[in-house]
Amino acid sequence: MINLQFFPSRQIAFYTVKLFLTRSLAVLVALVLVLMTLDLLGESGKILAVPGNTDADLWHYVSLRLPLLISRFMPFSVLLGTLIAFAGLNQHSEIISMKAAGISAHQILAPLIVASLGVAAIAFVFNETVVVNAARTVNAWSDNDYEKVPPESGVLSNVWLLVGDDLVRARFVGGSGAKAEIGQLTIYERETGALKRIIEARRAEPVPGAWRLQDVRIYDSGMNLVSRVPEMTALPGVEPARFTLAKVDPEERGFFALKSTIGEMARAGRPTAAAEAGLWHKLSSPLSTVLMPLLAAIAAFGLARSGNVLIRAVIGMALGFAYFVADNFSLAMGNVGAYSPLMAAWGPFLLFLLIGETVLIRSEE
Repeated sequence: MINLQFFPSRQIAFYTVKLFLTRSLAVLVALVLVLMTLDLLGESGKILAVPGNTDADLWHYVSLRLPLLISRFMPFSVLLGTLIAFAGLNQHSEIISMKAAGISAHQILAPLIVASLGVAAIAFVFNETVVVNAARTVNAWSDNDYEKVPPESGVLSNVWLLVGDDLVRARFVGGSGAKAEIGQLTIYERETGALKRIIEARRAEPVPGAWRLQDVRIYDSGMNLVSRVPEMTALPGVEPARFTLAKVDPEERGFFALKSTIGEMARAGRPTAAAEAGLWHKLSSPLSTVLMPLLAAIAAFGLARSGNVLIRAVIGMALGFAYFVADNFSLAMGNVGAYSPLMAAWGPFLLFLLIGETVLIRSEE
């Protein structure tokens, strides 16, 4: 008689989900601790080299980097946690016992898939509420060489524009439209390819048709002279949108904020393919945790006494690594416009969903 139930018994479902979640969490904690330690070893010297920074700034850096590491390595941790759980179940012949009781491979996986959906939902909320803010703050801080960043300025950092022959760099850009503000603006005025003047302003704000610069320092290369003026007008015809839309990093914006920014970019006639790929990747990236039990399932099945458990675990890990490589490659192709945004974000997910399901069906069902 064919068992048409989607889930196994409640006890088995809770047992496998408990193994899956605890192993995945343990791997995530271990990975994040190791990677955070290595990252801190590389950046602590730069942070403490800035006058005024103390050990408290190191802990502040850790608090900002931890959410980024958790978000980035959560799918990989789910993959390794699932492999560990499945290898243990196989090694102790628990999988064989389940199958002898009439439970199919898909029924064994079903509770893990549902738990993965819960993990994906938590990851999405975590990204929207914590990760985007941490990414925006730590990027602005690192772009400022770990010097103190004015809190009102930490919206966009290290924005470059080409205005005619002149290069313009804004360390910080905040607000939008008439309320836009720029902190630490530098204008490299060039004439026939040669540097003519360097204009540095502590602050800039838009005025009709131009920008008003405050606390200005001017270096004239022809006269080799440095002068200072309290205020001047520059960048005629440069709209605030050119700064606020010049650098759109999906990692630093929430889903709905990024969607709104894409609309502004489209109205301004700017290319939106990279931003749209990042927008859809905000959904496909957390959902990649749903793929991990399917890709790791090859480690669960097959006789443990055949000696192939390790080989199967390695194959499952290789499938997971292949997915992450394909996902990064596809996103990069979407950023340069070679793939459509939807294909760049969802193509690897659908491809490896089919691969995992095919491997499972051909080997077990």
